[in-house]
Amino acid sequence: MPSWQGKSKGSKFGYSIFVFLLKYGGIHPAYLLLRFVAFYFFLFSRSSSKPMYRYFRTKIGYGRWRSLCSIYRSYHVFGQTLIDKVVVMADMANKFTFNFDGEHNLREIVSGGRGGILLSAHLGNWEVAGHLFKRLQTPINIVMFDGEHQQIKDYLSSVTGDRNVNIIVIKDDLSHIYAINEALNNKELVCMHADRFLPGNKTVAAPLLGHDARFPMGPFLLAATFRVPVCVVFACKESSTHYHFYATPPRQYHGRRNQGVETALNDFVQLLEEKIRLYPTQWFNFYDFWE
Repeated sequence: MPSWQGKSKGSKFGYSIFVFLLKYGGIHPAYLLLRFVAFYFFLFSRSSSKPMYRYFRTKIGYGRWRSLCSIYRSYHVFGQTLIDKVVVMADMANKFTFNFDGEHNLREIVSGGRGGILLSAHLGNWEVAGHLFKRLQTPINIVMFDGEHQQIKDYLSSVTGDRNVNIIVIKDDLSHIYAINEALNNKELVCMHADRFLPGNKTVAAPLLGHDARFPMGPFLLAATFRVPVCVVFACKESSTHYHFYATPPRQYHGRRNQGVETALNDFVQLLEEKIRLYPTQWFNFYDFWE
């Protein structure tokens, strides 16, 4: 079984150092320090580096040396996305540019007045994408695990301020289901990842990169149950200052619930695999994803 436990690495002190550099030196000193931080994780974080090596070696098909280099590259790009998140959400001065490929698809959902579901994965920079959703001028609800330590969350909230979105935290009492239901009944957008689950969650299987993997059933069950338009969205980093945003044409999943779940799953996995092959070092699942 995949071993993700719903927690993210890092400390309040580490975040505060980078925020200090961003405020008083800009993004380049922060990126420079990040090179050393990424190299530290490359050398000493065996629990994440070992499954990453297998991912690059056996799923992407890289050679040994390229796989090792890609591990470091993945840590480095991941750190950049965290820095970029703070910069964009705190409205710090920056030179970021964006391509919006398929933004009209999201506007089509908004103009339809029925609400909708946006599915994504831990690929690229979800936080930057979520912040840019305010361009749509409609209420946005982001469903997520409560995976960061509370002191880190409180610190980042004090830095970035209002995120212009409503966060729906996944809880054991299933209260998040009622919150999602309310948001969709209010014709709002609901955004969620569909590539991670915690032990005990219901899952569905599909082949990814030539090997069977398990995905959380919840997002696809919601798509089949509410029958609102569904888009798959990603925001991937293409250079130090440029992101490419993707949004697929909206689709609705009708038919019996099991059939709708399977169709939604297969559509999502196919699109996810396409983007993983385009941006292999930006799929930030640092654990054994495949069974």
